[in-house]
Amino acid sequence: MIRIGSGWDLHRLVPSGKPLIIGGIEIPSKKGPLAHSDGDVLIHALIDALLGALAKGDIGSHFPDTDPAYKDIDSMELLKSVLQQELPPYTIINVDATIILQVPKLRAHIDAIRENLSKNLSLPIEYISIKAKTAEQALGELGSGDAIIAQVALLISG
Repeated sequence: MIRIGSGWDLHRLVPSGKPLIIGGIEIPSKKGPLAHSDGDVLIHALIDALLGALAKGDIGSHFPDTDPAYKDIDSMELLKSVLQQELPPYTIINVDATIILQVPKLRAHIDAIRENLSKNLSLPIEYISIKAKTAEQALGELGSGDAIIAQVALLISG
């Protein structure tokens, strides 16, 4: 059986001192996410896509931002939990992600993000697509560099 999942996440970016982490990779930036966890929008969207494909709710129902246990948690730990506890007997076939961010530019970091996801998902890198887009300085906070969005679509089989 093949199932499809989609997920997305959004965070405001503020000069908070919190690092900007995307796909488990720290990206040099003057702003970081306003978030309960580490605010890794790509991993949050990936978790939502996985849970959606499995019809098991969303990231907030599994890891609520009202629970102090998840304060500043590394989102890769949340992903590992979903991969171990929720995904079997399914396996991931491919991942297609888009990150929308005005600044900083992500081109120089995409290969590292793909490599990190490949390692953590146990999925060959050629099955992981990461695209970076800007908001063309439009769309309010997103276009002004004060927000980031990630969207993920994936297939699983089992």
